Formats: sequence, structure tokens, C-alpha cells
Amino acid sequence: MGGCAFGDGGCAVLSRKLGSTINQHLRAGKRSFPPVVTPRFQPAKLAPLMLSQLNDPQREAVRYLDGPLLVLAGAGSGKTRVITHKIAYLIENGFEPRHIAAITFTNKAAREMQERVGRMLPGKSTQGLTVTTFHALGLQILRAEAQQLGYKPRFSVLDAADSFKILSDLLATTDKALLKRTQWRISQWKNALVSPDRAAATATEQLEVTAAKLYRLYQQTLKAYQAVDFDDLIRLPVELFEQQRDTLHKWQMKLRYLLIDEYQDTNACQYRLVRQLAGPEGMFTAVGDDDQAIYAWRGADVENLRQLTQDYPRLKIIKLEQNYRSTVRILRAANQVIAHNPKLFEKKLWSDLGLGDPIQILPARDEEHEAQLVVMKLLGHKFEHRTRFSDYAILYRGNHQARVFEQQLRNQKIPYTVSGGQSFFDKTEIKDLVAYLRLIANEDDDPAFIRAATTPKKGIGSTTLERLGAYAARQHVSLFEAAFEPGFQHDMGKKQLDDLLTFCDFISRMQQRAGREPAGALLKDLLAAIGYETYLYDTEEARAAETKWGNVLDFTGWLAKKGESEAKSLLELTQTVALMSMLEGREAGEPDAVKLSTLHAAKGLEFGHVFLVGCEEGILPHRESVEAGQVEEERRLMYVGITRAQKSLTITYCKKRQRAGEWEQCEPSRFLAELPADDVRHAGKAAAPEERKAQAAARMANIRALLGK
Repeated sequence: MGGCAFGDGGCAVLSRKLGSTINQHLRAGKRSFPPVVTPRFQPAKLAPLMLSQLNDPQREAVRYLDGPLLVLAGAGSGKTRVITHKIAYLIENGFEPRHIAAITFTNKAAREMQERVGRMLPGKSTQGLTVTTFHALGLQILRAEAQQLGYKPRFSVLDAADSFKILSDLLATTDKALLKRTQWRISQWKNALVSPDRAAATATEQLEVTAAKLYRLYQQTLKAYQAVDFDDLIRLPVELFEQQRDTLHKWQMKLRYLLIDEYQDTNACQYRLVRQLAGPEGMFTAVGDDDQAIYAWRGADVENLRQLTQDYPRLKIIKLEQNYRSTVRILRAANQVIAHNPKLFEKKLWSDLGLGDPIQILPARDEEHEAQLVVMKLLGHKFEHRTRFSDYAILYRGNHQARVFEQQLRNQKIPYTVSGGQSFFDKTEIKDLVAYLRLIANEDDDPAFIRAATTPKKGIGSTTLERLGAYAARQHVSLFEAAFEPGFQHDMGKKQLDDLLTFCDFISRMQQRAGREPAGALLKDLLAAIGYETYLYDTEEARAAETKWGNVLDFTGWLAKKGESEAKSLLELTQTVALMSMLEGREAGEPDAVKLSTLHAAKGLEFGHVFLVGCEEGILPHRESVEAGQVEEERRLMYVGITRAQKSLTITYCKKRQRAGEWEQCEPSRFLAELPADDVRHAGKAAAPEERKAQAAARMANIRALLGK
């Protein structure tokens, strides 16, 4: 589910307490199970060249197979390299791929890992290897065990927008702020494994009391629709494993070695799933960095790293501290800033990539001046150093800061991309088509039924749907099922009933074909049958209709290709659509454009030259975080921003900003005072003579190179 931008400390405390209780219960409950038998390894088969590419701590992490392992991987220290090499190492040494699971947080990361492993083991089969996200793994478990939880195997997966609409209907309001807060609270309860009963018993404030009542109704509605939301994809397998120990044992035997990426980003529910699957022997490698834990607002709990040391006394810890990304000055700045936070584990990044340029700090009069300074400096640097636009990133705390930078980049005709734009799957035309696919896969999916039945229009009006909905509610059946019941049909006019049954019969015919025919052919027939292209051109301007129809063809073509390459039916593809990202359907590389991104979205990325903007009190650290006592997470966000830079880092702040039509004076971020003075240059302050001489020499060398070219 979606959520608001900031969590509260109470939920984090609840999550930690609940995690401790869970782990005690798991330890007690596991004793009746025989240990998962894992093969003994003869670690000599892996090609020496493969391990020679690693440094000593990386090599040690790959080779260690004697129990649970935590790899503390600093920014840019090669954590993905360790995970992929370890997968290859396990396979080369006799571990069957079907017993290995690597779990990460994004589809893109999972795909890249799978591709890397394939390149490392040419000619060797990796069939059965599981490289997936937490949610996709949960979906795989639910698919296999749906009946035990009272679901059909073809249940629907609802996205945040679907969930929002259900909550809006249940609460009978369109107050978006209230709905978002309620949606976030329910999501937090689920991630902390708090049931509706527990939520109702512990709620004290009025908002929580209301949210707890809604939580129960929301879950009942989902069950009636034979649907789950994103949080359920983890929560339901955890509850199943708690109740059905034989089912848990089956999955433990299936996934005998786990590799977990970005471990610091796990919430209580994800941590418990790992604990359940890993069993008491703890055959896993967890890779994480407490200094980059920046997702507490969505339920992540950095304390899960500490919890590992308590739950697995034999836990081995290996630190990756050599950074392969940034210069010495950038790393010294990152180390000194993060040193102001209390540490779970001591760690200090180092690099042999040279001293590098000093970090530049530029004050600006206001946000317009800040954008001008950044864009002019970027253009000058690009001309002098003959770089590409894609070597530069402008990073900020909140999306609202992007507007003035976009304007300046457009003024200078500089290409740019903005992270966090509308998802391909959020486009209206894609959601229209997905509604048909969801209904074909699961006729009890009422939200999909309503959208498909009315888009394009088929003579099924609001009056028909209201009467159908009322009857379905009285009989406790889905809208689709209600349409065929005599009690409903008796009270309907012939024309309205004929239109409704024609639609339902069409869905039934598509269902019969969907499990056995190629996805591409079925999708082509579906679009023709509903007349979607004609509908677009009848309801949109010609150019907009052309764009939307192009998106539909891209989407259906991608699904057809995916179905063919993965030997999956349309039914199988439909159930995973909600977990897919736009990047999975596009093969094009990154354009040569400046990257604008929030700090949260930039995590995991790197750029040659970074402009970290808006470093002021109230923005970074954010005012709400300061008031909530969450400065440590804001400092980790600053650390993430610094460590995105490879060669140069420029930090800017405004002396005043306009808020709600009024000018406010701004103070530089407290984090700027934490930077090492020797590695920082403030605009207007003269550099040391030796440094000026070195800078002049470097500038002349670049000019000569340009003239020579």
C-alpha cells in the first residue's frame, strides 16, 4: 500500500517489540523440526580467475558457508559483486540452483543479478535459481499455497490505487489526506504483523481508532474480492508458515540457502519471513549497511541488523570498507558526517582512487538563483572536462524542489530526466486493459469488474451496477456471480440484463482460452473485441489517442514476448503485472541527460558529478523529521547523497525561500558544519596557494586538450 512521507516513532518501537516476540516464538516453535540438511562443500572448483577479481573481505564473504553471515557493505563497496559471486560459487561447488534464493527489493536489481550470474557461469545451467524481490517471492508462495489460506490460485493483486479506492468507498469520503494517513497506518500495521483485532485493542487516538475499524472492513472486502494488496504478499505467507509447520518445512527444503540484499531496508514482516525460511541453522548471507537505512517511514527497521546478532549467536560479520566509486575527499566527508550518528557497527570507507577535487559549497540568494548557479556551473564543468550530460545528477530532499531546476535546464536546452514520474502501469489506458486481465484471471475481483464493464461503455449503466452491487452485498457473492443468479435477473429489464450477460459471457469465454492459448493472440482478440482503439480515438484528441494506443500496443507486445520467452499463459502473467516495473518492458539504455532525483530514489545509483541542493535546516534535515526526533535518518540521507558522487560534489543552499507567498530566512543545514574543513571550499573564500596552482594547471591542461581536439 502507499503511505505518507513520514512515519512515527511509535510504529518503529512496536515493530521492534513485535520482532523480538516473534523471534522468541520462532525459536521455540522450530525445535520440533529436523534440521535442513545442506550439502558439504569442497571449495576448490570455482575458477581462480573469478575469485581473483575480489578483494580479501569480498573473497572471504563468498567462501564462508559455515553458518549465518552478515556482510556490512559500505556504499560503493561491491555488494552486488559479492552476492552474484556467491551464487556462482554455490553452484560451482555442487549446490543445486533450485535450492538457492537471492532476495532483493526491486525487479531491476533482481534482473541484473540473474544476468550477472548467467555471464559468470557460461554453459552451466542455472535453471530453477530463484532471484526475486520479497514481494514476488511472497506471491510465489501464495500461488502454491492459496487454498490453505482460503484463496483461489487465481487471486488478484491490488496496487496502491486500487486499495485507496476501496478505502475511499468504505470511509465514504474523498478527503485524500485522511485516506492517505489511514492507508499508511493500515500498511504499517500489516508490516508489523499487527492483526485488525490487535490494532483495535491498542488504538488510542481517534485517527487510529477509525483506522483500526476500517482495517477490519478493508480485509473483509479484500477477501470477498479474492484479492490481496502488496503488504499481504509478505504477511500472508508469514501467517501461513506460523500455522502450518509442515508447509514451512516444505519451503525450507526448497530454498536451502538465502542471500538477502539491502538487509537494512527490511521491515518486521520481511525479517520474520527470512527467519522462518532460514530455520535454526541460518544458512544465509545478509548484505546491508546501517549507514544507508533511509526507509523507516515505510516500515523498514535498521534494528533488524542488531536483531540478527541476537537471533544467531554464531553470526559471522564481514565488513566491506573499500569503496570503488568515489575519491578520498568525498569519502572523508561521508565518513565524518555519518560519524555523528550512533553506530550499530563501526565501519569506515576508504578508496585508492586519489584525493580528488575539494567539495564545493555554494550559497544562493533564493531558489531561482540556486537553480541558475547549478545549471551554469554544470555547463561550465561539462565544457571544460568534455563530459556527457548523463555524468551529472541534481539531487534534492523533496520532489517539489525539482521545478525551478527543470525550468533552468529547459532555458539552456539541456536534456534531463526526472525520477519518480508517472509509472507506465499508472497510465489510464494500461489500467483499463489490466482490469480486463484481472477479471479474466479472477471473476471475483469486483473493482476490476466495474472498470472493465464500463470502459469502453457497453450499455451497462450506473443503475444496473448499483442494483447488481446491492444484490451481491445481500447474498455475499461477487458482482460476476450475482449477474447469473435468478434472484437478480428476475428484477432486471431485458435490455439491461442482456448487455450485462453479454459482457459476463465474453469474460467467461476469454477465461477458457486464457489458460491454454498464447498470450499474444489472446490479447489481440481482446483489444479487437472491446474496440479499445476506436474508443480512444472517439474520446481523446487525435495526438493523445495515438500516444495512448501506442502505449497499449507496447504493453500487449511486451506481455506477448514475455509469455513466449517464459512459457507462461496470460493467467500466469496477469497475476504478476502488479509487481512489474516499466523498466522490465523496455530495453533502451539511459539517455544522455542530466538526472534529477530525490535522495531516496537515488540510493543505489552513482554519478560522476553530483549537485546536492537545498541543504538547509527545514529541508535537509526536514522540519517534520527534526520535530519527530528522526535527525539520524536525515543524516543517513545526507550520507547517501554524498556517496552518490564519484569525482566531484557541489552542495548548495539558499539564504531565503518563498513559502506560501512569504519570504523566509534560511539557515545552512547542520550537516554542512559536520564536513571536514580541509576538504571543503566555500564560494568566495580563497584556496591555498598550492591548491590554486594545481587547479590552474589542471584547467590549462583541459584547455590545451580542447584546442588540440
